[in-house]
Amino acid sequence: MTTTTSTSSGMVPTDGTPVERHGQLRVMNGNIVGEHGSPVQLKGMSLFWSQWSNYYNADVVNSVADNWKATVIRAAMGIENEGGYLEDQGGQKAKAKTVADAAIAKGLYVILDWHDHNAQDHLELSKAYFREVAQTYKNVPNVIFEVFNEPLNTNSWSNVKTYAEAVIGEIRGQGANNLVIVGSPNWSQDVDIAADNPLRDPNVAYTLHFYASTHKGFLRDKAQRAIDKGLALFVTEWGTCSADGNGTLDLGESQTWLNFLDSHNISWANWSLGDKNEACSALKPRSNPTGNWTDNDLTDSGKWVKAKIAE
Repeated sequence: MTTTTSTSSGMVPTDGTPVERHGQLRVMNGNIVGEHGSPVQLKGMSLFWSQWSNYYNADVVNSVADNWKATVIRAAMGIENEGGYLEDQGGQKAKAKTVADAAIAKGLYVILDWHDHNAQDHLELSKAYFREVAQTYKNVPNVIFEVFNEPLNTNSWSNVKTYAEAVIGEIRGQGANNLVIVGSPNWSQDVDIAADNPLRDPNVAYTLHFYASTHKGFLRDKAQRAIDKGLALFVTEWGTCSADGNGTLDLGESQTWLNFLDSHNISWANWSLGDKNEACSALKPRSNPTGNWTDNDLTDSGKWVKAKIAE
């Protein structure tokens, strides 16, 4: 028997997988909503850069779904740097596809992230990749496309927008109506600037990245300005620590941020589900690459975030 909850927009199932409950996501009135028209807030984890991670497998996806109660996982396909997509297209594509297919089988949402700081320099590669994955996953309700992870502070919104328009054109050209997420300059903090000149595509959300020890009220103010102008936000990456991935955890500020996201039904993925020896990693070094971790395998950040996902 399927149970439902009543909202102003209709009846939303409260059992089944996340995708069974919400279906295809879309942007409506500045919110990301499900097929029932009600706002959807997803919570989960972002994997670490694909070329430096052993966790791109179905067992990990299943563990995050079953044990952490995550509703979304992000495949951060590394583009630049040693071993990334520029050097190993086949290997990195295969890793992302493994995570996507496992998420689909599990009923989770999955973000296919072009994890790049200079995506405008790799436009043709990006267009080809998203043309391919849009053909594969067009209108599969689980799959979300993140076309530009973190433009640098040297980039302009005009340049990012031009890039995004070209890549989204490839996605839509395949008949794919999937939700698309776009970054903004200054490591995806300038959402308020994007809000002054947004993309015309009606099914686009804008990512906001924060690290709690570094980014505080000033960035929430920027986010609020973007929200007030009608932008739909999706925090595809955030950390409990400093922007460099290290330093002291600021769980108080992390909670303030999560309260803010909750108040606006903004979805989030924590950085990162990886075992690099740094403060923001959820896993201790050399944790089991096939998941089913105990609390002894988790860092302080991992324990805290796992509990927040399940709330």
